[in-house]
Amino acid sequence: MTILRADVEDEYQDEPLYASAKRIYPQSVHGVYRRIKWIILCVTLGIYYLLPFVRWDRGPNEPHQAVLVDLAHRRFYFFFIEIWPQEVYYLTGLLILAAMTLFLMNALAGRVWCGYLCPQTVWTDLFIMVERFVEGDRRERMRKDAGPWTVQRVREKALKHALWLIIAWWTGGAWVLYFADAPTLVRELATFQAPAIAWIWIGILTFTTYVLAGTMREQVCLYMCPWPRIQAAMTDENALNVTYRLDRGEPRMSLKKATASRALGEQAGDCIDCGQCVAVCPTGVDIRNGDNLGCIQCGLCIDACDAVMKKVDRPLRLIAYDNEINIGRRRAGKPNLFRPIRARTILYVVVIALVGGVMTTALATRVNLDVSAIHDRNPMFVKTVDGSIRNGYSIRIINRSSGDRNFAITAEGAESPRLEAIGVDPDAQGRLIAQVGPDQTRELRVLATLPAGKRAEQQDMTFRITDVDSGATAVVRDHFDAP
Repeated sequence: MTILRADVEDEYQDEPLYASAKRIYPQSVHGVYRRIKWIILCVTLGIYYLLPFVRWDRGPNEPHQAVLVDLAHRRFYFFFIEIWPQEVYYLTGLLILAAMTLFLMNALAGRVWCGYLCPQTVWTDLFIMVERFVEGDRRERMRKDAGPWTVQRVREKALKHALWLIIAWWTGGAWVLYFADAPTLVRELATFQAPAIAWIWIGILTFTTYVLAGTMREQVCLYMCPWPRIQAAMTDENALNVTYRLDRGEPRMSLKKATASRALGEQAGDCIDCGQCVAVCPTGVDIRNGDNLGCIQCGLCIDACDAVMKKVDRPLRLIAYDNEINIGRRRAGKPNLFRPIRARTILYVVVIALVGGVMTTALATRVNLDVSAIHDRNPMFVKTVDGSIRNGYSIRIINRSSGDRNFAITAEGAESPRLEAIGVDPDAQGRLIAQVGPDQTRELRVLATLPAGKRAEQQDMTFRITDVDSGATAVVRDHFDAP
């Protein structure tokens, strides 16, 4: 049995089982990476909010919204691309491309997705910008929150949360616009005639946006998102991450002491322990302590540190995108080594190219026509009184266009059997002509008869369905059974 000393036991009793997270007040910063983040924020939010209003002419009886998820008609439209529910393999391909691209980004530059492109990061940046505009920068916000409530502070808090709710509401409103004609739905929302499901989803997304981007912020990245843990397991020593170059920065000391040490020929690090890298971090991480799951690789600490280095007349990039290998190489007097091209990055690029190529080829060569055939199982064939052999099939034709189409049905490869279909008359050439309406499926009961005297054995047979007007063709292979 282990017995603790009284002072040690008291010390353990003073330690709380749970320490609540401290509120983070990110400070504004200017620099290269902050400008990149502003540009990405404007571009991504502009696309998200405005894309539903982009028009695309698809002809009569078709929606003219460039990007539309048409649940009523079970379609997904993306400019000139139209996806049916049966084409779920395109969704699979997109998911594979997204995963491989994320893995490639991780192999090259760590959590660069989290720092620049993640929706949580983009909307949090927008909400922080509103907060800074209303309540002031870091020091001012900290002073106000530490002080008493005043009329001015109540007004600022009310204005900030009102602006957050407006942004969150429009975020939810923009989302539902992707599922209906945007101008029409906006008019219905403005006149309170929109369907209840639209209001429900706007409410859900308004709430989640307001909570996640406005109040939870870094908590989403630290505790809710699984990607930091996955990324940490996938990274290697060659991946570029936001890194404190401790070979330059240590030993850290004040500017005055560092200047005096250098004058005496003693070692002094470039870091003056100003804390600006921590003050600007949206997740409150001290990058000088090494890799941390809370670091989203946004590069704002690089901008903050560079600004300080300029003021103290020291080289820039004390904090920079770097890899673990280079710290040891610099200490050994060797040049930096960057290896963006290596086995895993090549593998990711190859997979992306293959999947993208297959999807592009499939989209370029596909036709808006699909056919399937099912042979009768009982009986497999029928022998008529005149000696001929008859097989029955159920042929399904899917017309994926927006207009009526006439399809000619012919058979090949089985001693040219005679085709008959219930409710369909042959044309002058002996072809069966079936009309299928727009966006419809028609199933035909087709009988194939092999006259007496023909080769009576099982043979391969191909049904060819041809659009009479456009010449588009689809084939389905089956067999012809005989005694």
